[in-house]
Amino acid sequence: MPTNGLTSLQARERLARDGENTLPGQAPRGLVQIGADVVREPMFLLLMAAGGVYLSMGEPREALALLGFIAVIIVVTVLQAARTERALDALRELAAPPATVLRDGQWLRVPSRSLVVGDVIELAEGMRVPADACLTDAHECALDESLLTGESVPVAKAAGDEVMAGTLMVGGQAHATVRGTGRHTALGGIGASLGTLEAAASPLTRQLGKMTRTLAVAGGALSGLLALLVWLGGERWQQAVLAGITLAMGVLPQEFPVILTVFLALGARRLAAHGVLVRRLPALSTLGQVDVLCVDKTGTLTENRMQLARLWAGGETFDTAGDAPLPEPFHRVLEYAVLASEQTPLDPMERAFHRYANAQLAGSEHLHPGWQLNWEYALSPELPAMSHGWQDGGAGREIAAKGAPEAVAELCHLDAAHRQRVAQAARAMAADGLRVLGVARARWTDDTPPAIQHDFDFEWLGLAGLADRLKAGVPAAVAECARAGVRVVMISGDHPETARAIAREAGIAGAEVITGSQFGALDEAGRARVLARCSVFARVSPLAKLAIVRALQGAGHVVAMTGDGVNDAPALKAADVGLAMGARGTDVAREAAAMTLSDDSFTAIVGALSQARRMNANLAAALLYTFAVHVPIVVLSLAAVLLGLPPLLTPLCIAVLEILIDPACSVAFEADQGRADPLDAPPARHARPGGADIVAALAAGLAVALIAGGVYALALAQLAAPAARATAFATLLIASVLLIGALREQGLAALPKAARWVMVCGAVAPLPLLGFAPLSGAFGFAWPPPSMLLIALSGALASLPLARAARALARSATGHRASASPK
Repeated sequence: MPTNGLTSLQARERLARDGENTLPGQAPRGLVQIGADVVREPMFLLLMAAGGVYLSMGEPREALALLGFIAVIIVVTVLQAARTERALDALRELAAPPATVLRDGQWLRVPSRSLVVGDVIELAEGMRVPADACLTDAHECALDESLLTGESVPVAKAAGDEVMAGTLMVGGQAHATVRGTGRHTALGGIGASLGTLEAAASPLTRQLGKMTRTLAVAGGALSGLLALLVWLGGERWQQAVLAGITLAMGVLPQEFPVILTVFLALGARRLAAHGVLVRRLPALSTLGQVDVLCVDKTGTLTENRMQLARLWAGGETFDTAGDAPLPEPFHRVLEYAVLASEQTPLDPMERAFHRYANAQLAGSEHLHPGWQLNWEYALSPELPAMSHGWQDGGAGREIAAKGAPEAVAELCHLDAAHRQRVAQAARAMAADGLRVLGVARARWTDDTPPAIQHDFDFEWLGLAGLADRLKAGVPAAVAECARAGVRVVMISGDHPETARAIAREAGIAGAEVITGSQFGALDEAGRARVLARCSVFARVSPLAKLAIVRALQGAGHVVAMTGDGVNDAPALKAADVGLAMGARGTDVAREAAAMTLSDDSFTAIVGALSQARRMNANLAAALLYTFAVHVPIVVLSLAAVLLGLPPLLTPLCIAVLEILIDPACSVAFEADQGRADPLDAPPARHARPGGADIVAALAAGLAVALIAGGVYALALAQLAAPAARATAFATLLIASVLLIGALREQGLAALPKAARWVMVCGAVAPLPLLGFAPLSGAFGFAWPPPSMLLIALSGALASLPLARAARALARSATGHRASASPK
């Protein structure tokens, strides 16, 4: 391997020559394509149809006004969509994993796009290979090449082998020299995509989609029936079509997708400020429904900064705390623990061995920098122990092994009494929260290594206990989860006693510990019984983690899973919400998860739960507002036609209400902080509003319809239709804004700043529509006298208490207690 790598100057020259290490992805949507997507929306199609009808009726002013309004909305929507595309590009850039590269003799973390041919890179377990490269050295290296080959079985790699961009390191560590970047890689050559994990729609997205389709079908049927009745009543076909279009626009819940997207995007931004990066927006609503949180111990609850805490040899124990020198009887345990580790370790435990050995054994015969590593035997599920064979300059090889105490004891073929002493010492160390490894040595005189580790004649040396301290704030965060009705389940690969000690320190309920093998041996009913009483699992394999998550989901729980390693990825992907560690997490874990904790803080999860629950409550309130505000539109559209009155609402009026005013008012709910702590109650099973809440919202909307209809009837008795229409529309517009207060538990008290601005703008918005001649003519309005404007304002103000009373009456009739809307 080159000693210094490329120089910075060489890297810049090659980057300018070959281009960035990025793949030719999907072309971004242009403005024309974005515009085409926008005009295919049902609301815009209805508006354009209405404009065409106005033209056929010989009313070009109304048609041009309507089409001009459509053009303005399309321009605004296209510009916003373009901004969203740029934001998504920036997010993808931020989420791109960095690479570790040797430049100017120093190891640096750089964006993977800056890699060039000739760079020396470091690869470790859990990393995605950033470019095509040739391995210069490899230790127990295995890659998942399924992205390119479709073969899911990991492929072992050795020095001199080629590795391809996009493949995943699922084991070992290596150094490699870059041979190809960007479009010159195998992945770029076949045009494959790096997006291997598809984002599934959340339950809320599916529920709202189903609700929208149902309302669209019902609205279409009612609109067609109304148009037919108007035509049969003697009106021109154009008038009949306009009546049908008006009703269809009133029924169609055009705002649902907009409101959902805005709430999720703003919620994700809030979580990002708390150190939680949301990769899949729909998962944010699911997080608010989580009632079981499965946590990986190492790196999630603990610091993942191992320190050698205790050694055991010959029945004696030595604690490493303090500055006392290491006694001679323990030198060989530490010596062979280092020999059984990687020469340049990445594993926290192996680093701890190296640090302590360099401090205690420097200059002694127990450190062997000149020895050459010849053989390696990797850990396996069947035998959780690893061995290294070293050439020490003499005949034969020196063999060092470390691993689970019971596995190393098995390799040493200890008698029953000796095994019992080892097990007792290991349990005592594990009970103090230590990660315990057994250490052994052997001598092999043949030049050919045996096929399996059992063929060595191992000598038992002792135990090493490593401490991985609990992170600050974890016990308080676990207590907060319990208060919120979220059960914390700890899943660990450690010894059962270690897992029990850490769980006890963290405050996780229950003293029972079940191992992964015990859980795997149970049938479905047995697993359900274990999960009902046990919250601590030890010696858990990746498949057992996945089985635990699926069993919890099968019992009806909404499960979140945290993790940082390759072994966590299957469970992260299967969980309802996967939470990957961002700082220490592997690339594959981050890709499998829906969210990433940027600073690996477990306490950030509690804040994310609170934010997600509040967002769900506010989203439910916004959707209820949307239901309520559609009621007067539908009722007044129908009433005017059925009673033979001049139409109150035209398609242009409804467009203003549904495309501008209603979404703005709905967003006012997004910033609502409420009065109650979201963590004081158990999680809601659904983020969408319930049936009783919808009935109450419809009742409030009906009250607004009665007020606006009454004002219209009173105005028609005294004024011409254009002035009466303007009076009633002003009432409806202001009442729609005040409906925010009717649907909040605390009314207009403690309104968020956003809501106050919306209400002020809503009160001012009608004025130019009523008094500015070009606009008022297009809407069919005429300026009403001051006395009627006072009646409009009075009616709108009266709608607030009436809507609140109607809502309370409906909730009382359904026996419903407040739950979905903000407190």
